[in-house]
Amino acid sequence: MIARMYFDVAAITVPLWLPPLVAFVISFFTSMVGVSGAFLLLPFQMSVLGYVAPSVSATNLVFNLVAIPAGVWRYAREKRMDWRLAWVIAAGTLPGLLAGWWLRVHWLLDPRVFKFFVGLVLLGLAIRLLLKKSKPTTSTSVSPTASSKRNLIPIFTIALFIGIIGGAYGIGGGSIMAPVLVAVFCLPVYDVAGAALFGTFATSVVGVALYQFLPAPPGIETRPDWALGILFGLGGIAGMYVGALTQKHVSQRTLELGLAVVLALLAGGYVVGYVLSAAS
Repeated sequence: MIARMYFDVAAITVPLWLPPLVAFVISFFTSMVGVSGAFLLLPFQMSVLGYVAPSVSATNLVFNLVAIPAGVWRYAREKRMDWRLAWVIAAGTLPGLLAGWWLRVHWLLDPRVFKFFVGLVLLGLAIRLLLKKSKPTTSTSVSPTASSKRNLIPIFTIALFIGIIGGAYGIGGGSIMAPVLVAVFCLPVYDVAGAALFGTFATSVVGVALYQFLPAPPGIETRPDWALGILFGLGGIAGMYVGALTQKHVSQRTLELGLAVVLALLAGGYVVGYVLSAAS
């Protein structure tokens, strides 16, 4: 008999093997391009598992907390981690995240229209990557052009803006930061993947704390389902580790195309969600 478990916060019963398997497959591919894959786990939890409570977003962040360190550690161990770039991303995203949360609570209205706009922007980045001419690469190690030969102030500014968006509208910063670095700043995926994952981890720490400890409206559960998030995270640990290990064997152009696919999926989710909500 297949073991099943009831998760109190999510109010669902799930086979124990399913969350780790799904998280492994998703994070294996997305970790190669600097994206945790949490944005793909969200529709899976809502549409397949039936987890539709507001706390599903917080549970996704728990997945990031558990899974991402394995990928970051693998990139760092193989000296394919640009720590200077990673800290710049984190330094910009974290204050932006807090500012965005404050704006959402006190000033901003329905986020659906803005998510639709972000979806179109991400779709544009995907098209830019698809049309980008491939360049030969001679090494998969982190090159000095990623940070030491580049002015990091524009990257910090972009990270701050992305953090505000993430805090206000619940959009994962890494899923935007990685493609911007590749498509706009023309950095190799090899250079930015580990740094973008580290930035996502840093914002997830703060995000989980906000969901866990800040008061929610009466009758609404926003705290994460820690048991389910950890179960997803266990699969994510293996997926991110193997993905980071495999990345060095994949060509730059293949990684760019993979990132374009990830962007198209994310953009499609935002656009389709807006259209469905507008039609209802």
